[in-house]
Amino acid sequence: VQLQASRGGLVQAGGSLRLSCAASGRTLSFYRTGWFRQAPGKEREFVAAIGSSGGSTYYADSVKGRFAISGDNAKNTVYLQMNSLKPEDTAVYYCAVQLSRYSAHWDGGAYNDWGQGTQVTVSS
Repeated sequence: VQLQASRGGLVQAGGSLRLSCAASGRTLSFYRTGWFRQAPGKEREFVAAIGSSGGSTYYADSVKGRFAISGDNAKNTVYLQMNSLKPEDTAVYYCAVQLSRYSAHWDGGAYNDWGQGTQVTVSS
């Protein structure tokens, strides 16, 4: 599957931003889709994931209550709504698809296809 993430951006702390991840080649609702991020000098970390057909959602503790992941089957797109952004949310964000339904949602190594990454910068 090919994944195209929307452009990120620069936002002030406390602001909001929505990222989208549009897919071609596969139907996203058949698979788990996740968002990961990588800040400079840090390892990639799990942010959020949504199960097939939007059945389950998962969040990292650091974003729980602030971020929301959702899907639009008609557009074959998954969204990451980010609210109450903090400077520590600054990172390159990646969407990814996991083809196996038996892998851990937080394990980036278990995702098969990745988008190109988009920069999100939160200023203090």
